[in-house]
Amino acid sequence: MTVRSRVPSSREPAVAELAGPQITPLSGGSPGLAKFHVPEVVFGPGALAELGHCARRLGARRPFLVTDGGVAEARWAAEAAEHLDAVGLKAVVWDAVTPNPKDHEVEAAHQRYAESGADVIVGVGGGSVIDAAKGVAILSGNGGRILDYEGVDQVVNPIPPLVMAPSTSGTGADVSQFAIITDTANATKITILSRALVPEISVVDPRLLTSMPDWLNAATGLDALTHAIESYVSRAHNTLTEQHSLHAAKLITGNLARTLFRPTEAEPRVAMAQGALEAGMAFTNAILGATHAMSHQVGGLLDAPHGVINGVLLPHVIRFNAETDPSRYVPLAAAIGIDTAGVPPFEVAFALADRVRELADVVGVPQTLRSLGVSDVDIPVLTRNTLKDACLTTNPREARATDIAALFRAAL
Repeated sequence: MTVRSRVPSSREPAVAELAGPQITPLSGGSPGLAKFHVPEVVFGPGALAELGHCARRLGARRPFLVTDGGVAEARWAAEAAEHLDAVGLKAVVWDAVTPNPKDHEVEAAHQRYAESGADVIVGVGGGSVIDAAKGVAILSGNGGRILDYEGVDQVVNPIPPLVMAPSTSGTGADVSQFAIITDTANATKITILSRALVPEISVVDPRLLTSMPDWLNAATGLDALTHAIESYVSRAHNTLTEQHSLHAAKLITGNLARTLFRPTEAEPRVAMAQGALEAGMAFTNAILGATHAMSHQVGGLLDAPHGVINGVLLPHVIRFNAETDPSRYVPLAAAIGIDTAGVPPFEVAFALADRVRELADVVGVPQTLRSLGVSDVDIPVLTRNTLKDACLTTNPREARATDIAALFRAAL
């Protein structure tokens, strides 16, 4: 039997075809390639019980448990130590981490780590704890001062294995390649960005979220929503991050308020844990945008809650970006339940900004930066520092100094 191949008509549209084996590299590189780097994830109520086994699988003999006073008071650190002890691991505990971890705190923790002969680093807490734990790992493998590693890919030597158990539903630090550290001398935050900082294992137990105070629940939830939105519109987004961004936005907008009104109800807590996780997996691969670049500077200046600042800034940044290309915001708006059928993309983007602000109002976040302590005289230094932040490079619209200053003024 003769098999004839079909010859396309000249009227049919051209289609992309995949090439066969290549002896030489494809000319012009491979713009369609996407990399998706995430840890192993253990997820669900009771997952903390797996912490000891996770540490053992990474070769732990003397784990270094980083936490903070609030997590210790809620007894999650004690439970974590018990799970480590159950598999024969006696942890060295460091709990002197404060919100927005400071450079000197990280360096003091590293000194204790080195003196104790510890190995695998375990973080049980929110983003501040997890970033501090990453800072200890950086110094252990690379030496120097933590501020030396500001920027992209400055962590060049291997670091100790990391196991993280988040106690908030928002920062995404347990799955990300970021560490944010406060430079106390200059009252700003530095961003450390390196694939080496993605933990080996993330243990996500929604039970830990029930002990958050309301303000922290609101702040971290809005941080996670900002991750979902900024990662979706980021210049570095790809097909492997998009669905995580969209699903995270849906989960967070549908459940954050419920966790405040019914704090021990399982379903919304599990949904927020998953939303924060998916938003984290999206932004660590797609990076973020102007909201985070600006928020880092306000947080460094005032030592204010990061997610609260995001809640104030995000609507302004959405409107700014939408002025040049609102189309990327349409799928996000649809994902959270905004009617987009037949509505111009520009109007959809502004409706999304309004919805974000409405959620921030419901969970009790202030409407202005001025109410947090920012004044007009702070804008020049905040603007200068924002322009140096790595997150600004992937914002979908180019932002100059005048643009950033105008956004800060609009948010005052």
